[in-house]
Amino acid sequence: MQIKVKTPAKINLTLEIIGKRKDGFHEIKSIMQMINLYDYLTFDIQKSNNLEINLSGTNKNIPYNEKNIVYKAIKLFFDKTELQPCKFEVYMEKNIPSEAGLAGGSSNAAGTFLVLNEYFNNPLSKKELHDLCSQLGSDLNVCLEGGCTLATGRGEHVESVTFREYPVSLIKPHIGISAKEGYEKYAQMQNKRQNNFTEKMLDSLNNGNNIEPLLYNDLEQAVYPYYEDLQKIKHANPNSIMSGSGSTYFALSEKINSIDNFWIAQNLKTISTGCEII
Repeated sequence: MQIKVKTPAKINLTLEIIGKRKDGFHEIKSIMQMINLYDYLTFDIQKSNNLEINLSGTNKNIPYNEKNIVYKAIKLFFDKTELQPCKFEVYMEKNIPSEAGLAGGSSNAAGTFLVLNEYFNNPLSKKELHDLCSQLGSDLNVCLEGGCTLATGRGEHVESVTFREYPVSLIKPHIGISAKEGYEKYAQMQNKRQNNFTEKMLDSLNNGNNIEPLLYNDLEQAVYPYYEDLQKIKHANPNSIMSGSGSTYFALSEKINSIDNFWIAQNLKTISTGCEII
């Protein structure tokens, strides 16, 4: 049997770091918004006596083995449900760049949970799916919830907030920045702002006000001085802001000024949904 899921990218309208947690993660407050840039995952599922997972796809820069988050999601689902194992052939059409701050991998994993739950006639509740998401990463819950979401904790506590449709354009240099690097550079910063942009953004979304002046990312402040490519983007697009730990920048506009051979995606928009079986 074949099942296909589309898994969208996310952008951070705000990302504020509240402090360091005892478990080593950072406490955040972030408004995340899904956009209509999708990866497409096709699952061919056959009955088997053993759990077998074979991954393939279009992005040559990611592993298609047990290190892939989709592989980890399948295994975690079966560890949780103890269902009869299956053989999985999963083909991943990757349109969301990796190490980009767009949650491509997290969205793939959240979509995987959705597919498996559908295939096995919903053995897990929405809450149980969110519990699995929180075990695997910090952005999965947002991708499962969809739309516009307030994320707190390390990102696993999610609450839907007022959705508004905006045009979106993206630009990414050839470098990638890991979340680990972003948070490490933030920890080294001497002057850490506490501007409460997230609360102000929530008010503006609720009241229909202009949100562009409130776009904010603590991690951008941390990594920006170290990367000339990020400085080039900001110079060419002063109203753009970094998403997540980067290296993608976005603007709430239909077009964005391109640079050299940087990857760009234009004429996108915010969406009120998350991962969807198609």
